[in-house]
Amino acid sequence: MKTSSSICVNVSKAKRLTLLSVLRRTASVIMASVMIIACFTLLSGCHGRRGNDAFVLPESFDASREYEITFWAKNDTNKTQTDIYNKAIKDFEALYPNIHVKIRLYTDYGRIYNDVITNISTNTTPNVCITYPDHIATYMTGANTVVPLDELFADSRYGLGGSEIRFDAPTQSEIVPKFLEECRIGGAHYAIPYMRSTEACYINKTYVEALGYEVPDVLTWDYIWKVSDTATAKNPDGTFAVNGQNVMIPFIYKSTDNMMIQYLAQKDAGYTTSEGDILIFNKDTFDFLYEIKKHVETGAFSTFKISSYPANFLNAGQCIFAIDSTAGSTWMGSKAPLSDIAEEMFVDFETVVRTIPLCDPEDPKMISQGPSICIFNKSDPQEVLASWIFAQYMLTNDVQNAYAETEGYVPVTSKAQKSPEYLDYLSREGEDDKEHYDIKLKATRLLLDNIENTFVTPVFSGSASVRDAAGQMIENVTKSVRRGETVDSSYMEKLEKDITSLYRLDRLKAGSNGSSTSAGDDDGSSPSDATKESFPAASKVLLTILCAVWLLLIAYGIRSFIKKTKK
Repeated sequence: MKTSSSICVNVSKAKRLTLLSVLRRTASVIMASVMIIACFTLLSGCHGRRGNDAFVLPESFDASREYEITFWAKNDTNKTQTDIYNKAIKDFEALYPNIHVKIRLYTDYGRIYNDVITNISTNTTPNVCITYPDHIATYMTGANTVVPLDELFADSRYGLGGSEIRFDAPTQSEIVPKFLEECRIGGAHYAIPYMRSTEACYINKTYVEALGYEVPDVLTWDYIWKVSDTATAKNPDGTFAVNGQNVMIPFIYKSTDNMMIQYLAQKDAGYTTSEGDILIFNKDTFDFLYEIKKHVETGAFSTFKISSYPANFLNAGQCIFAIDSTAGSTWMGSKAPLSDIAEEMFVDFETVVRTIPLCDPEDPKMISQGPSICIFNKSDPQEVLASWIFAQYMLTNDVQNAYAETEGYVPVTSKAQKSPEYLDYLSREGEDDKEHYDIKLKATRLLLDNIENTFVTPVFSGSASVRDAAGQMIENVTKSVRRGETVDSSYMEKLEKDITSLYRLDRLKAGSNGSSTSAGDDDGSSPSDATKESFPAASKVLLTILCAVWLLLIAYGIRSFIKKTKK
């Protein structure tokens, strides 16, 4: 007969065996979970997050293979531009029958940017893309996402103007240096310029003179504010004295981000540094916002986002100073070939074109803008080389001149600018109101005469957010004044906090370290970024789930063991 002590020993032994059995089963489940989640993590990492190996230029282009490359571009809803793209592709494919180009057209650069960002994670970016350096800096947060082009530029066979290229491509020295420099990010070129424009002030000279003023050769901010305030005077019946209409917004600015950026540049005030520091909240910024406030109160100033396109008001005689891109010149003036208003709304007046208003006429500074072309890396170097050859074709005279003539753009190569065809085009200013529309050619000449006075802002991952913030401050102040809100020092303090939070500028301050000359390391590697993580976010989520599963399984095991010991 078993003693009570032996019974207790056996019971304890049974409990230990039960516990071991439960723990073994729990451990098996945990290990299975680990394996499953590890596989998901691995797949998540492979699905576009790891990136491609750095591009290595092949020894030669394999012309025996077939290539299909995708080209994402913006066409400004202009059928002529679409036709130019299609002709360029057709002519290129005639030279390279084995390279097939599939174009995808957008009406907005922001949509291109968003789609590229979305596709980076799945490694389904286009091969060639028309975009902006601010956007490219963000694309580069993916490892080896965008191809550095300096080696391709210099290659004697397939580089710019290379011996193996089947068309008359420009050499590197034939790309306007100022424009090419804008494509440098972190000591390397990650794009080639495609078209360039700047901003211009389109003026209703007839109304300016009716107000008792003359249009100077160089505009200043003081001048434009003074005339605009004068133009708000009304007749006894409530109509505006200058135009006899019920509507008059003397000064409308299309791009308020450019408005703020250019003003700060003219004042030699802070915006961002080459290291990516955010300096935009400074005395000059707030002084400018207070100045804008005064002229919104008089009814002299508004913005595109609040009122609508400056051209619509200018052409209807409801605006005197309309600031927009030189690439929008075909929309400006009483004989504009493009317009969004009814023909009967046009008012006849003399239009003149000037540079944007300046703080110091002796020190002109205006922004350089316009699309560039970047090439995305792929696992197949031959496919990348085919993409580069097509991108080069977009710099040929035929493409450059044809596209530049659709709007007030300027070709980015001296080769195209000096070509007989382009010089003939410029010489025919005012010959008609379509291809040779005088305002369009005046806007074009404005940029050609001021290339050396143009500038670009530092480029880094997040610089696009700072640009948006610059314009948003003007928009907010303008809206607040129109709503009757008090705009004082307390308002400005809150504005700074709101804009910082909205665009996460405090996060950029902590994490950005690039610019147009240092947005990446000198070796061309991708820049660090406030939002860049060394470990994939999906993996972090899965590991969090794994920890939760562990805790649940351990809790279940302990609960089962307690139940069994009670029986």
